[in-house]
Amino acid sequence: MSELNNTFVSFYSEVLMKATIVTIGDEILIGQVIDSNSAFIARELNNAGISIHRIISVHDNKNDIVRTLDEISRETDLVLITGGLGPTSDDITKPALADYFGSKFIFNGEAFENIKKILNVRKIKQSHHHKKQAELPDNCLVIPNDIGTASGMWFEKKGITFVSMPGVPFEMETMVTKYLIPMLKEKFATQSIVHYTVLTTGVPESTMAGRLAEWESALPPEIRLAYLPSPGILRLRLSANGADSNKLTEQIQLHVNELKKIIGSDIFGFNKDTLEGVTGNLLKEKGLTVAFAESCTGGNISKMITSVPGSSKYYTGGIVAYSNDIKIKILNVNESDINKYGAVSQPVAEQMASGVRKLFGVDLAIATTGIAGPDGGSPDKPVG
Repeated sequence: MSELNNTFVSFYSEVLMKATIVTIGDEILIGQVIDSNSAFIARELNNAGISIHRIISVHDNKNDIVRTLDEISRETDLVLITGGLGPTSDDITKPALADYFGSKFIFNGEAFENIKKILNVRKIKQSHHHKKQAELPDNCLVIPNDIGTASGMWFEKKGITFVSMPGVPFEMETMVTKYLIPMLKEKFATQSIVHYTVLTTGVPESTMAGRLAEWESALPPEIRLAYLPSPGILRLRLSANGADSNKLTEQIQLHVNELKKIIGSDIFGFNKDTLEGVTGNLLKEKGLTVAFAESCTGGNISKMITSVPGSSKYYTGGIVAYSNDIKIKILNVNESDINKYGAVSQPVAEQMASGVRKLFGVDLAIATTGIAGPDGGSPDKPVG
């Protein structure tokens, strides 16, 4: 990429439109409900070329909601709000928004007809709460809710766009994909945001960072690298934003090709690949079958491998040998080896694998034995 193009992409990044997600509800703040709405909205906006600047959770308090909106409006272009639009007394988002935008509530006949239609389909008797749901701020653009009774609301204030949506995930998701994304694309000049994820296993984050230090320092400023560790897997995500998605993709691919030369043996997949999916594809390609003998994992590996469609072509079955009796009687583990080395030992693991391989007549077998905790560990054999 030329120096001029590099300058353009950097400038384009600086003027990128910023969006903020606000989730409202005490149930999120006390950990009773996991905030899956923000993750969904962030993915959809990212795919549409809109960058998420911040995600905030606010409890069900009118003053806090208004104060939060006032604070974030100083540094964002788009605010997306979910939650608190129900008909009960604890749903206070709509009154808070009316205060913030100086709104009066008016009865919306079109919204009420939609509510009645939904109630009829679900065979729910209409109440005064449902009619109240059709009372909406007079200065908002109403966004239809095709599968729920709480309409979405689009406000404008001081050049900032505010969109309030229901907190029920499937209602919000339909509203976002069917109505909101097209509306945002029509209003805003979006850009291209490209992510490419390299999936590795077997190398800790700190070790990987050391191996990639020189390569990472040579990345151009418009490409950012993130290390995303999880148990057993380290994801390396390269991100770039600019005007031309094809050029960005080509540029990222060049750096991924360089990365492959450095850590190729540690890479098992890319982007949406999973370890179990890649493993399954290798087994199918080679025409091999596999079975598992699991102790400490309690059948979890079998669950993972069978989550892949078509796994019956290579996975035949498994044994959860949690007790020593099952290891001895079903998998033919030598009792004296358990007494001598302990159930958590290499000789026992090897015999478990050998036993399940013979039992199921497969090409390959995997056995797991360990101390899952929180109790049962020792200095020689610690938990984990």
